[in-house]
Amino acid sequence: MPTAQPSFRRIVNEIAEKIRSGELKPGDKLPSTSELAKIYDVSTGTVYRALSLLHDRELIIGQPGRGTYVAERPGQ
Repeated sequence: MPTAQPSFRRIVNEIAEKIRSGELKPGDKLPSTSELAKIYDVSTGTVYRALSLLHDRELIIGQPGRGTYVAERPGQ
């Protein structure tokens, strides 16, 4: 019986897909960590883990004191 994917993976997959599809464009600001926690009904720790993976994949960038944004894609 397949197990459900971890919550942080679901967040990573959904945000990554929105970036790939163009729903989220380079420079778009993501909701705050607390807002994402409410949207996905998870803890802020789970959101931090998901955002860390998206950052490692260079899909998002954090700007201290300003927020988290969709990263520019190479060649754009």
